[in-house]
Amino acid sequence: MSGPDLRRAAAARALELVQPGMKLGLGTGSTAAAFVDLLGAKVRDGLDVVGVPTSEATRIQAAGLGIRLATLDEVPQLDLTIDGADEVDDQLRLIKGGGAALLREKIVACASRRMVVIADAAKHVGTLGAFPLSIEVNPFGLAATRLAVEAALSASGCEGPVVVREKDGRPVMTDGGHMILDARLGRIPDPERLGAALWSVPGVVEHGLFLGIASAAILAADVGGKAEVTILGSLA
Repeated sequence: MSGPDLRRAAAARALELVQPGMKLGLGTGSTAAAFVDLLGAKVRDGLDVVGVPTSEATRIQAAGLGIRLATLDEVPQLDLTIDGADEVDDQLRLIKGGGAALLREKIVACASRRMVVIADAAKHVGTLGAFPLSIEVNPFGLAATRLAVEAALSASGCEGPVVVREKDGRPVMTDGGHMILDARLGRIPDPERLGAALWSVPGVVEHGLFLGIASAAILAADVGGKAEVTILGSLA
């Protein structure tokens, strides 16, 4: 099966968790977009929910599908957030940020009673770090912040290049007006230690380690040409 088919299968299983009247965090990225598409179809059939998007891209998609939207200022406590991940391990620790929306994604997830990850089973890893770790930083003092980030990585037992994310030759800017550093580490032996070290760096706005936030992950794999869904954690 193709990647889109697996993402849709995971998203369809997550849609079963949605009940009328829920306040939902809507994630960012290709897998989250599959969920928003399915949610939009349910809304057209009469489902009444409120969504809080984690990015402008998701807001535009959800609004176009007729999903009723709000902000966290209007709805500060959510029932459920559904979002993708770049990596997830057996302890439901995540790397997120490939879509450059990690700050808003983490704010929304932490405002939710539950966060459920949906992903292709290939995103399930034994050790985090093969996917570059995104670090959202203030543009002011970028060179100094980058040096401090590199020192924090080294002190946490991680080594690898740290690069400014660019697109079409220009730095990628987040919806909040920040820049992204991508740390290509290969493996992260102690995510909690690294997360604490990054938080100690002035100029770091957020990092892509989501630790102790997700309550479950829905993973879809191709088994004999059909999508087979497995669950990490608890959907209750």
